[in-house]
Amino acid sequence: MYCAIDFGTSNSAVAVPDAGSGMRLVELEPGYPTMPTAVFYFVDGPEHDGPPRAFGRAAVAAYVDGLDGRLMRSMKSILGSSLIEQTTDVGGGRGVRYLDIVAGYLRHLKRCAEAAAGAPIERVVLGRPVYFVDDEPARDAQAQAALASAARAVGFTDIHFQYEPIAAAFDYERGVSEEQRVLVADIGGGTSDFSLVRVGPARAPRLERKDDILANHGVHIAGTDFDRRVELAAILPAFGYGAYGPSIAGAAPREVPSAVYFDLATWHLINTVYSPQRVVELRGMRGFYADPRQHDRLMTVVTERLGHELAARAEAAKIEVAEGGRTRIDLSHVESGLTAELDEAGALEALDADLERIVAAARETVRRAGLAPAQVDALYFTGGSTGLRVLAQRIAAAFPAAQAVRGDRFASVATGLGVFARRWFERA
Repeated sequence: MYCAIDFGTSNSAVAVPDAGSGMRLVELEPGYPTMPTAVFYFVDGPEHDGPPRAFGRAAVAAYVDGLDGRLMRSMKSILGSSLIEQTTDVGGGRGVRYLDIVAGYLRHLKRCAEAAAGAPIERVVLGRPVYFVDDEPARDAQAQAALASAARAVGFTDIHFQYEPIAAAFDYERGVSEEQRVLVADIGGGTSDFSLVRVGPARAPRLERKDDILANHGVHIAGTDFDRRVELAAILPAFGYGAYGPSIAGAAPREVPSAVYFDLATWHLINTVYSPQRVVELRGMRGFYADPRQHDRLMTVVTERLGHELAARAEAAKIEVAEGGRTRIDLSHVESGLTAELDEAGALEALDADLERIVAAARETVRRAGLAPAQVDALYFTGGSTGLRVLAQRIAAAFPAAQAVRGDRFASVATGLGVFARRWFERA
């Protein structure tokens, strides 16, 4: 028995063999073949394979309901960083290594797969981005090694990796009637990955497809970076980001230190703002603000631990304006009547540099294949962040001769990984 796991920055999915259709996606939660990549550690509760915790939507619900504990998201972004071997406080006097947090989530996915398959599973194909870490091969190799270590820790013994955009190409290939060159744009929560792949019915049965991978490239910019930009641009100015202090003795006002705001807008750094030493430091900065209300709001966020809630509201605002329009962001949980606004133009201004880097990565992928943009037959969009209309439009504009095809934003990679896993593990 074997399975395929798409361990995503924002969402994850699993495929297992199925006698009727070859491979099928596992229902990880009632009615859902995908699950948020989230873990909530409860302050109270009995230990069972580690501290008490909830996964996926249950983890997010526990956080939203205000239960005592710590929510962990975007764990994939920690792979390849120095944090992976460090221990973090998860509440209740418990400390957990970040690597063990990843392993605990993989163990939950493995158990879901085994329940669906009705048998133990020791063989797995794991998806991975083209680059865990941009332009640093050693750290990129460390990131894959860390993920493999977590997989071994939960009982997988036969582990193979496949690039996520290549997997998406396998999913796209199932509906192709003639040979094509397809540029797969896999843009999720943590990375924007591109692969130019030769696909077609005559090529599909081949196990070894290395020659069909014409080029791949990627950048470590995607959905969580968009959320960060939106939070900094639309929400955190009300808390003092970009603000100036009072003029002292006729000197020009100085900008308020910004480090705390960048940490508040980065999921895996938010909890660092809550340390007692940091709180004391921030409390002592009141005189840095010309508008003391901004400092008051910041201290409310820090002392009441509302940083993750601000990040969640930034993400929700980004989603609401993804197809155009405007949204009002309710911040009354910090201060009565406090709101912020975001429209598509404001989001575009905040995201413009990131979007251009992503489009440049798409162009670079085709250049590395030795092809001109006009020689790309199709664009295949997958990953949650391809729902951002302006991003898909910009990529499509760079390849005007290509047919744009949208896959399942959240499940195409898992489906394609399943296709590869079946070919790999059932090869003669």
